[in-house]
Amino acid sequence: MPQSAEKFLPSALTKAGCAALALTSALSVLLGEPLAAASAAAAAGLCLAGSPLNNQQGKLPWPQLRYFFLGALALALVAALWLGPWSLSHWLYALPLATFALLPVYLAAPVTLVLLVLVLSSAQWLVNLPDRHQMVSAFVLTTLLAGILVFLREYKSRQLAPLRRTDELTQAASREYLSADLHKEIQRSEREGTNLSVMMIGLDTHLSDSDPDEDIRAILPRIGRYLHSQLRDFDTYYRVADLQFLAILPGANTAETAKKADLIRQGLDKLMESHGLKLTVSTGVAGLNIGDDADSLQQSVANALRRAQQQGGNRTQTFSNPLPSDLPGKQDPEANAQ
Repeated sequence: MPQSAEKFLPSALTKAGCAALALTSALSVLLGEPLAAASAAAAAGLCLAGSPLNNQQGKLPWPQLRYFFLGALALALVAALWLGPWSLSHWLYALPLATFALLPVYLAAPVTLVLLVLVLSSAQWLVNLPDRHQMVSAFVLTTLLAGILVFLREYKSRQLAPLRRTDELTQAASREYLSADLHKEIQRSEREGTNLSVMMIGLDTHLSDSDPDEDIRAILPRIGRYLHSQLRDFDTYYRVADLQFLAILPGANTAETAKKADLIRQGLDKLMESHGLKLTVSTGVAGLNIGDDADSLQQSVANALRRAQQQGGNRTQTFSNPLPSDLPGKQDPEANAQ
C-alpha cells in the first residue's frame, strides 16, 4: 500500500498532463500553429516515455525516445524565437530544469550550454523585438538558478551517501555496513551462546548468457522484495555484488539455514520463470565456528556459493571447516547440503 500511494500522485499527474498536452497539440493544429502543436506533442511524448506506469521505460527504445522528444521540444522552442508565436518561447525558461531532470549531469551540462548559446544568438539577431533584452536576461537567470539547484542536489546526494543504509534498487542494506553488522552479531552470538549462520544468494548468469543485462537488472527490485518477505524481522540482508545478496540469520544453525536457503532458492527460480528469464539461483550457507570473524565467515559463505555454481548451479551448498587430520571421519571442507 505505501508503494502504491507513492506512485499514485505522479502516475495521475502524468496521465493528466499527457492528455492535456495531446489535446493542446490537436487544437494548435486546428488553429494553424505548427510550432505550438510540435512543442505540445514533444512534451506529451516526454510524459509518455518517462511515465511511472511504463514498466519498460529503462529498456530500448524508451531512453532514446526521451532524448528524441527532449531534442524536438528544444528545437521547437528555439525556432519560436524566429517564427513565433513569441509567447511560446517563454517556455524556454523551464527547459534547463527539464534537461537536468531527464539526462545525466555529464550530458545535461553541454546540452544546456548549447541551448544557451542558441537562445542568446537568436535573441541578438531578432532586433525587431522590443523585449528581447528582457528575454535574454530572464533566460540566463533561470539557467543559473537551474545550475544552482542541480549543484545543491548533487552536493546533498554526496553528503548523504555515507548515511544511506539501503541499496536504492533492491532496498537491501548497503554492503559498506555488512562487516560491522556481522561483527556485532558474532559478538552477540559468542556472548549469549547462540547459533549464527549466513547465506549468500547468487544468480547463475553463467548458465544463461542469452538473457540481456537490462532484463536481469529489471528483476532485481522484485528479488529484493521477495527476500524481505521471506526473512524474519530480525534477519538482515545485503547486496554484496551486482547479482548477489548475503543474509545474516541470528539464532539459526547451519541445517536450518540450509533448509531456508533452499526454499528461497526455489521461490526465486519460480520468480525468474514467471518473468520469462531462463535463470536459476544458487545459495551458499555457512555457520559460525570457533575462531571465525566477519571476514572469514564472509569468505566461507562465498566459497560455498562458488562451489554450488561450479557444480552446475541451481543448488544449495553448505561450508564446514575441515576436521583435524588426526580425527576419524575427516570431512570435505565443502560438503553439499542438498
